Amino acid sequence: MNKEQIQEQITTGQAALGVEFGSTRIKAVLVATDSSVIAVGSHNWENKLENGVWTYSLEDVWSGLQSAYKNLTDVVADEYDVKVTKLSSFGIAAMMHGYLVFDKNDKSLVPFRTWRNAITGESAAALTKLFDFNIPQRWSIAHLYQAILNQETHVKEINYLTTLAGYVHWRLTGEKVIGIGDASGVFPIDEETHDYNQAMMDKFNAFKSVQQYLWQLRDILPTIKLAGEEAGRLTEEGAKLLDPSGALESGAVAAAPEGDAGTGMVSTNSVKNRTANVSAGTSAFAMVVLEKELSQVNENIDMVTTPDGSPVAMVHINNSTSEINSWARVFTEFAAAIGATVTGGEIFSALFNSVLKSDSDAGGLLSYGYHSGENITGMDEGRPLFVRTPNAKFTLANLMRMHLYSAFGAMKIGLDVLAKEKVAMDSVVAQGGIFTTPVVAQKILAGVMDAPVTLMKNAGEGGPWGMAVLSQFVVSHKDGQSLADYLEDEVFQSQESTTIEPDPEDVAGFGKFMEEYKAGLSIEQTAIDQMPVETSKED
Repeated sequence: MNKEQIQEQITTGQAALGVEFGSTRIKAVLVATDSSVIAVGSHNWENKLENGVWTYSLEDVWSGLQSAYKNLTDVVADEYDVKVTKLSSFGIAAMMHGYLVFDKNDKSLVPFRTWRNAITGESAAALTKLFDFNIPQRWSIAHLYQAILNQETHVKEINYLTTLAGYVHWRLTGEKVIGIGDASGVFPIDEETHDYNQAMMDKFNAFKSVQQYLWQLRDILPTIKLAGEEAGRLTEEGAKLLDPSGALESGAVAAAPEGDAGTGMVSTNSVKNRTANVSAGTSAFAMVVLEKELSQVNENIDMVTTPDGSPVAMVHINNSTSEINSWARVFTEFAAAIGATVTGGEIFSALFNSVLKSDSDAGGLLSYGYHSGENITGMDEGRPLFVRTPNAKFTLANLMRMHLYSAFGAMKIGLDVLAKEKVAMDSVVAQGGIFTTPVVAQKILAGVMDAPVTLMKNAGEGGPWGMAVLSQFVVSHKDGQSLADYLEDEVFQSQESTTIEPDPEDVAGFGKFMEEYKAGLSIEQTAIDQMPVETSKED
């Protein structure tokens, strides 16, 4: 599509907007009718540990959204010499799970409790037993029931409970709705009805501790929408919230708000049965669309859905790339100390490419990049830890391979559960910033999964692009057309990609690393037990 065609699409309101609130960045992507990227805008933000709870302020939600959108419109003005005044469609995505609750006057009752918190162990265990269905600590229902067990006074005032994506969507459209993929991290979904599981809801409402409240669970949760269903329109108030300059008109069609897992499936074309994807950032997850039910409940496997309601097994880890970023900052400081001028991209490229000269087992080096608690390995808090024996091969190459291995270490424990269940995967597609440097992380992941790993050209845009595509699906899909067919026929038909097969040496080397990783978990637990709890914001 040439510049004149793009200019026309922008000025006539044919472009679609996707926004995703990630752990460290809010990203907005403007997409043309052929799903190609027109412009990208972003805003960096960070969570804070306040009173033992990981949170983002709601003020930062809105200032960050406005900053990312303005950044995007500035790019459009610079590159295409036009203003964004109207949109065809839009969608909001965000980190899944967590706890946002409001009273009857729409006032926030407690600070946003994010997915990163590992403070609901008692409630998660009780609900898992009650439902015979795994309820992870991150899930919204676990946060709600933990607040009930804690006898928190705000619970009696709850009028609405939602996710971060659901909250932003509500304010922009006035609609209290949620996409089924995001909803599947709030409360278990009934595969047949594509709604909250009523039998489980009845069990929850029957709790004596719940019956003291005037609300019923269904009444305080958002209404579920499937991919392709209209979920409201951008209101005048919402347009001003998104674009305080007043240039943006109301009326754009909204897709249902989704979680980052759902947008990850869309952006990797992984919504069909037997497809899988891996997304790695501050947190990471591996997802497989199931062709049959798992044989038993397992606390390391989240059962969620695609944006159109198909069952998905998800392995979610709280910690992935944060420790890599911390070490990259150290090397950046060293470069500055010796008078070298290098960019962040050059630092990451040099560090990652060094891995190609490393030992396949990382030379005996071991790391736990836990900046927060890690549920799969049973760690309630985070203590980044690097250990080695005196005779370990401590080189830069091995150091970086170790960090890449560690970024997927906890995930591998969950993947082994799926392997025992004989879950079939026809393809694995990866995305996330860790894959920006060509080949290296993709090669490592192929070794971790012992399967070919594909990286698509759009991997850097990821979730917000996937959310824009979901909004386009609402306004442009044909009657009866499935999301999988829409993606296959109209979005990914000519998408460029590269695939790397697993190297047997990487597979064996990672296996050896994982033996040490599992054996050393007691060291990480000791570090947690002996060090004081941090109360400062995430670095």
